[in-house]
Amino acid sequence: MTKILWNDQIVEEKEVKIGFEDRGYQFGDGIYEVIKIYNGDLFTAMEHIDRLYASADKIQLVMPYTKDKLHQLMHELIETNELQNGQIYLQVTRGNSPRIHNFPNPAVSSVLTAYTKETTRPLAQLESGVKACFVEDIRWLRCDIKSLNLLGNVLAKQEAVTKGCFEAILHRGETVTEGSSSNMYGIKDGILYTHPVSNLILNGITRKVILDCCEEIGLPIVEKAMTKEETLQMDEFIMSSTNAEVMPIISIDGNAIGDGKPGEFTRKLQKAFEQKIPSTLQV
Repeated sequence: MTKILWNDQIVEEKEVKIGFEDRGYQFGDGIYEVIKIYNGDLFTAMEHIDRLYASADKIQLVMPYTKDKLHQLMHELIETNELQNGQIYLQVTRGNSPRIHNFPNPAVSSVLTAYTKETTRPLAQLESGVKACFVEDIRWLRCDIKSLNLLGNVLAKQEAVTKGCFEAILHRGETVTEGSSSNMYGIKDGILYTHPVSNLILNGITRKVILDCCEEIGLPIVEKAMTKEETLQMDEFIMSSTNAEVMPIISIDGNAIGDGKPGEFTRKLQKAFEQKIPSTLQV
């Protein structure tokens, strides 16, 4: 059975005890990260850890361990579970205290939990591309915080799935922001466009990797919000996330993007991304 990281202990799942008044459970008062594991190692681990601590600062949550200690604990969990390819999910809540909206005073101990999951790369979809649909962005205005408050994302993803789509492209009015669990990019006339970093999107770690890949392949970047109309006029369109990597979107609301197939720059970005992961997993 897969072991769980509970605070600083690696234990059996049945040993984990979370209080019914844990603020993560009652208020979504916590933060999380999902980190990809390739060939037994964490991919862009420190970038994810840095973002986790940045999210903690933004909600005034005191992290229970140093960054180095957390990194060590995650590696121990991966080794214990003998996981080669998959992901690790970790979250930190503000802890267990009598239910009241304001922060507990005095502060209580935060609660860390993490577990690993075996997953495979979505190779078929990376090759063929996926469908997406527009969904109104009804989330709160601090999307830069990777918090546990994901109901808006869940509703958007479910709408996409109900429509037979892989992802929802969120928009506030006519302005496209990001996906329900991803970042979005359009390519037009040899230029990549993506929403600038702000409170309206999560600055994805895979997003940062992709922007590095753009520089490597000579693809200019413009961080500018797209409208829905502009999105449909792109030559190529892609989304990215920890698990989706560089995923081509070939149609939106039934409208083909470009010629309805993954484009030239998409393929170049996929290749550049693959070169950053262990060679034993390249395709």
